[in-house]
Amino acid sequence: MHFLSYQKRGLLLLLTLLIAGMFVICGRLAYFMIFVTDRYAGRAQELHERERSIKAERGLIYDRNGVVIADNKPVCTISVIHNQITDPEEVIAKLSEILELEPETVRKRVEKYSSIERIKANVPKETADIIRDLNLDGVMVDEDYKRFYPYGSLASKVLGFTGSDNQGIIGLEVEYDSYLQGIPGKILTLTTAHGLEIENAAENREEPVGGNHLHTSLDVVIQQYAQQAAEKVYEAKSANRVSVIVMNPQNGELYAMVNVPEFDLNEPYTLTAAVLGENDEETLTGEKKNELLNAMWRNPCINDTYEPGSAFKIVTATAALEEGVVRLTDQFYCPGYKLVEDRTIRCHKVGGHGSEDFKQGIMNSCNPVFMEIGARIGAERFLYYYDKLGLTSRTGVDLPGEANSILHKLENIKAVELATMSFGQSFQITPLQLMRAASAAVNGGKLITPHFGVSIENAEGVTIKTLRYEESEGAVSEQTSQTMRELLEAVVAEGTGKRAYVAGLHIGGKTATSEKLPRRTGRYIASFLGFAPASDPQVMVLVMIDEPEGIYYGGTIAAPVAGEIFENILPYLGIAADYSEQELKDYALNTVAVPDFTGKSIKEAKTGFAAYSEGELYLIGDGDKVKEQFPLPGEYVNENSDLILYLE
Repeated sequence: MHFLSYQKRGLLLLLTLLIAGMFVICGRLAYFMIFVTDRYAGRAQELHERERSIKAERGLIYDRNGVVIADNKPVCTISVIHNQITDPEEVIAKLSEILELEPETVRKRVEKYSSIERIKANVPKETADIIRDLNLDGVMVDEDYKRFYPYGSLASKVLGFTGSDNQGIIGLEVEYDSYLQGIPGKILTLTTAHGLEIENAAENREEPVGGNHLHTSLDVVIQQYAQQAAEKVYEAKSANRVSVIVMNPQNGELYAMVNVPEFDLNEPYTLTAAVLGENDEETLTGEKKNELLNAMWRNPCINDTYEPGSAFKIVTATAALEEGVVRLTDQFYCPGYKLVEDRTIRCHKVGGHGSEDFKQGIMNSCNPVFMEIGARIGAERFLYYYDKLGLTSRTGVDLPGEANSILHKLENIKAVELATMSFGQSFQITPLQLMRAASAAVNGGKLITPHFGVSIENAEGVTIKTLRYEESEGAVSEQTSQTMRELLEAVVAEGTGKRAYVAGLHIGGKTATSEKLPRRTGRYIASFLGFAPASDPQVMVLVMIDEPEGIYYGGTIAAPVAGEIFENILPYLGIAADYSEQELKDYALNTVAVPDFTGKSIKEAKTGFAAYSEGELYLIGDGDKVKEQFPLPGEYVNENSDLILYLE
């Protein structure tokens, strides 16, 4: 009896457990079916979906006039899905032939067990359409975008370029990458458990969001003028490199930055002849090619420092006037050298300049004069003005990889170091640091930040951010700045910079010839820093000719390049010439009225231009007829002046 009673209790317990288990299972089923059904349905959907990304269109880059300088071109990406390929040999044969790839390269990707394998990106749309029309099972053709640069090599080391993933590599493309990149979209396709697409099943598509646009201060026309002037002297002097920077000294906007030789932005991995030298590209190792590519992409205006030479006398003179240690009428004597401790430091004029006042000293670019006023300033105060004029820190320009100055520490500046520093030797700065300091010296004492970026605009054309840059007043007094403007105008009108003189334009500036390290190797940088109009500087130009052959003096070979650039860009910027009576007489003998070419064909315009000028004719646009012109019809210009035609 006890046994039967025990058995009944066991059965009852088992039954109770079974019923409780059923309640738990039913509860869990209810929970999954009612409360979390959406989440698990989504996870099931994910298991049966294959995702293919759609690249977003990258934001455009514009110059200061709204001209597109970095655009997009529609291309396609060709991919394969292993599980969906029904005829591998046909796929391999067709893709290798059409895409001009090695069959073995295609085979490795076709036979690879993966959800999706990319065969080739940036395929022209025409080629992709051929593949699409073949209807090869397992071959996917997806739309894509490739960066396209309408002006080829123009401002190549400023704009930079993008990689195959549309991310910025160098220049503005990488500096503003977070703005320019869009948000990728995707295509979601339903598949079976074996990875095969389900026929007639609708695709889910998430549209990409295009990137924001960047508006810059770079001016295509000014960049072209500067680049053509740089290319001429680069060829004429067989130089290692020619750099030109054009900037607004009032607010730091950069209108142009040239580094000849440039490279083709649409073929950024093709080495230029200048970089290749005697190397054979086909035999280059990967490491060596990367080294040469980095050299080709390098922007020396930003990434390199140099000894500025006599152009730095602008800073020395400014510091001396601020300190009150020199007056324009102070007298000096230059025998052609100056003894500093145990050193004989020479002037560029071997026989010396003799007796001269301070104004003549800066006009003559006399080293002994500047060594004397450097000694009057003293090392401590000299470094104070270095800092005040922005030479101890980076400029903050919106380009990657900016270098910083290399300066003596105060305790290491003895009499010889102070003497050489006064005329721009024994330390190094970047070209932009020099321009920033010179701008403060002539713009009334405002320390500006050189920059290209102006504003960010969304895909709908609405400005979402105006870019701001640091400015600080009081680097020097207005009186010192006015004196410096007058002194530097005299340098161009009567002194070492007279080859930059252009009638009516009132240019101020300073020449420089700096010997590269190590000394006595015969390698020089000839340069000229100028601004105009001298009374109210609106444009500053720095020309640097690296390792010219033959004559290497800045006043002889760099100043004329700057003069040519000023002559072209000042009228373009609406800065009118202001002639003296004598200049008007001289000018009238060599001027002509510009004909009206608007509405004429390119052929007619070329013929008419050749009839009155031997200058350069620039065509902007792709039309067949002239829409606008510069200079304007009827305007009087030098008989060999250039002409810009804007086409319809």
